[in-house]
Amino acid sequence: MKTIFLFFFISISLFASNLNHHQVDIIEKILSEISIDKKLKIWSDNPRILRELKEHKRFQVVNNMKQSNMVILEDKNNFTNACMCKSVFVLKYKLLSEIPKSFGALFWKKGRPNIVIIEPRIKFQSIKISKALEPYLEEKVW
Repeated sequence: MKTIFLFFFISISLFASNLNHHQVDIIEKILSEISIDKKLKIWSDNPRILRELKEHKRFQVVNNMKQSNMVILEDKNNFTNACMCKSVFVLKYKLLSEIPKSFGALFWKKGRPNIVIIEPRIKFQSIKISKALEPYLEEKVW
């Protein structure tokens, strides 16, 4: 019984860490397909994402929100007045409606990643996207 439990626990742990790794890979691909007027300086309220983005060294990662111009949020409580002048990407679909400043989201539904980018918001924030992200454009949050 202990062996079965141990096997089950290890399998779940490996699956969860694999999903987390894929999440950072997808975030990197999305960020590489957008451009703002400045060089991206990224901060996230998720320490794992920050750590992995630093390790991959594709983007400049900063240690506090005030130094950033791109914020990746997982928790609405971490949205402060300091975020108001930054581009905000969220990791839960419901945060798109709760944080009107957010321009896009990456979230998991039925075990698959979903990407949504709100077209009026990227236009308002002067964010340019490549053709690779056009299939993910939506006119509004549903």
